[in-house]
Amino acid sequence: MSEDNKDLGDDLNDMLGDAKEGAKKAADKVSDKASKLADDAKELAGDAKEKAAEFAEDAKETATEFVDNAKEAFNSSSGDNKKVLAGILGILLGWLGVHKFILGYNKEGGILLGITIVGIILSCVGVGVLVVWATSLIGLIEGIIYLTKSDEEFYNTYQVGKKPWF
Repeated sequence: MSEDNKDLGDDLNDMLGDAKEGAKKAADKVSDKASKLADDAKELAGDAKEKAAEFAEDAKETATEFVDNAKEAFNSSSGDNKKVLAGILGILLGWLGVHKFILGYNKEGGILLGITIVGIILSCVGVGVLVVWATSLIGLIEGIIYLTKSDEEFYNTYQVGKKPWF
């Protein structure tokens, strides 16, 4: 029986050696695949960085182009745009002097706004209602005048000539 035990021990040692060898081969395969995956991941990361850099460059170009176009459109805008906007705001919100602020007449817009605020405060006395009505009438008249002038006449009068009232 001791010889059987010895044979059995030898068989176990052989099996253990085979198992170690199989485990080592499997570990080598896993290590090789892990290396390949790591290399692939590095390559993908490099590609992603490259694509991100290209996207950022394209985004910068697009933003620069947008800003340049916006500046060009703003600088080349004619008096027509301001004419219609100032006219409509003069009719609707003339009592607040908004149409004056649109045309760049900050002092005159502030005067209309200040008089309106004083009129609102004085409206409990009764006189304030007339003051607010007067500023509304000024805005209405100026809005109608703005809209009835030709584009060239409006531009020359209010944007070049800087005529502040009526």
